[in-house]
Amino acid sequence: MTRHPATMFVIACVLFFPLACNAQDRQGDWEARQFDTEYQQISVERIVEDLEHPWSLAFLPEGGKLITERPGRLLFVEEGEKTRITGLPDILARGQGGLLEVSLHPQYADNGWIYLTYSKPNDEGNTALALVRGRIEGEHLADTEELFVQNRYSRPGRHYGSRIAWLGDGTLLVSIGDRGPDPLRAQDAGDHAGSVLRLHEDGSVPDDNPFVEDEEVLDEIYSYGSRNIQGLLVDPETDDIWATEHGPRGGDLLHLIEPGKNYGWPVVTRGRDYGTQEQFPHADARRMEGIAEPVYDFGPTHPPSGLAMVTTGRFNRWNGNLLAGGLLSERIRRLVIGTYDGQYEVVHDEELLLGALGRIRDVREGPDGNIYVLTDHADGALYRIDPVR
Repeated sequence: MTRHPATMFVIACVLFFPLACNAQDRQGDWEARQFDTEYQQISVERIVEDLEHPWSLAFLPEGGKLITERPGRLLFVEEGEKTRITGLPDILARGQGGLLEVSLHPQYADNGWIYLTYSKPNDEGNTALALVRGRIEGEHLADTEELFVQNRYSRPGRHYGSRIAWLGDGTLLVSIGDRGPDPLRAQDAGDHAGSVLRLHEDGSVPDDNPFVEDEEVLDEIYSYGSRNIQGLLVDPETDDIWATEHGPRGGDLLHLIEPGKNYGWPVVTRGRDYGTQEQFPHADARRMEGIAEPVYDFGPTHPPSGLAMVTTGRFNRWNGNLLAGGLLSERIRRLVIGTYDGQYEVVHDEELLLGALGRIRDVREGPDGNIYVLTDHADGALYRIDPVR
């Protein structure tokens, strides 16, 4: 019997290439769709489309949203209509670099400050992770102030980290990846690469940062030894800092970030070398005295980006859970956090939306209590997840 090519494609999709077929389906018409999960039936609706590699999302209190696109565009989005904001700094979008995080000041309604991270070029075409703030006036970013530039420029390409989170005291945290190709930079406390920084809102250094009295460590560093943190949040109830970090091949981790801690990369890792799949060349161990232990190993792989905490009670069976987006794995991991002997641990891990949306770049809880997801594609989109029952 001769099969029609389209029939053969469908069979191949079902049997061998589910993620590829979902990617093709992702580009077609998308009505709200319902999905069953363990505790909560959900509805997923695409609300903004035709986004080019969107990276980050922020909600404006007066309504509307801000979305960054990695090629260097900041968009104001309202009711599906997109307006490009001009006046951004010079951005070199190459590899994983470009316009990255967007975050509102906690008192944005009073001061209007918007914070952005991006890959800043120098005259040699190398880049450094930079932090800038400004205010939107009409369709323009005005009153811009450069608040921070990492202290070493290097070849553009990868591992910028670049999430922002705000602590209850009004200081902000910024993650910076190890920037590759020299992962040992993350163990050099005289280099901002591979660290989480803590700054005042104006970019100055808090007097109580853990290393301000140590001449061998940069004052901005809050923790170090991280490969590439692309999920970062602060629990609004406890001020605990949660982070998801990319490993190499495997070794993707959930951390509780604490001041002054070394998280081990690359001398301590549970990941493998990309090429050989053997022990990572710089690694001495999977764990080591004096190195902070992860709360959870996502194993075998969950290249994480975007991290949200469910807080509003709209998803009542998920309240207090973490939602960790995954890129290559094309899924969200719902993590239930518990404690044992005074230490946090993940007591349950549920896989959500496997292959349904594509590469998950950002996950946010909106002011309406719904969950919003950005997908990292040339034809990326913003999706809203609502509870059904």
